Amino acid sequence: MLPKSEVKYIQSLSQKKFRDEEGVFVIEGIKMADEILSSYSHLVRAVYATEKWIVKNQGKLTNSISVHELQTFELQKITGLSVANEVLVVLNKPTSIKFVPDENPVVVALDQIQDPGNLGTIIRTCDWFGVNQIICSPDSVDAYNPKVVQSAMGSLLRVTIEYKQIEQFINDHSMYTPCVAVLDGETYHDFLFPEKTLLIIGNESRGVSVSLRKIATKAITIPRRGEAESLNAAVAAAILLSKIRG
Repeated sequence: MLPKSEVKYIQSLSQKKFRDEEGVFVIEGIKMADEILSSYSHLVRAVYATEKWIVKNQGKLTNSISVHELQTFELQKITGLSVANEVLVVLNKPTSIKFVPDENPVVVALDQIQDPGNLGTIIRTCDWFGVNQIICSPDSVDAYNPKVVQSAMGSLLRVTIEYKQIEQFINDHSMYTPCVAVLDGETYHDFLFPEKTLLIIGNESRGVSVSLRKIATKAITIPRRGEAESLNAAVAAAILLSKIRG
């Protein structure tokens, strides 16, 4: 039986404050656990799983990993999902990789992105197109939010995500041309993206902040053919990255 103190500890990791204090985050599900244990086992702090899952994956569980065999009803107490999966893993957050401009022809900057699903999808999209650096404004949703983690899948550990003022990144990395995605810019079909592009995607409802629009070198848009008021931030990022990296 899992002690109440441990149940409370894992439940607390749904909150950013405690994730930051402990330097950990949680993933759930067979597919994600398999990827983590195959490629990132050094980050795993503890595994909470059914007997069936543990027996099947015994060969992947090193001595450094704390393994807890639980009944389904116990997993239900600690899951962040509506229905518990067979396995929940607590991982140490990866160490940030030093940013190297020469290795990153494209960087994505996210200005006040609030929806966890959007951030997770953008992370996966960046991973798909080989973009391994995302800059998030400090007021964007936390990358280790459980909903972001579920949406991003293993891409969360392959893409470096840094929280800092986007204006500061632009000042520090003048080799990048800041290109904002807006509703009234140059049509992306005809746009020649620079060799070093900083693609800035704005808030779901307000778009890119006025301050960033003022300092951005280029403004690009995805032409609207129908009546929708705006395009989902993650969808916009995918369309533009397809153009940039296609």
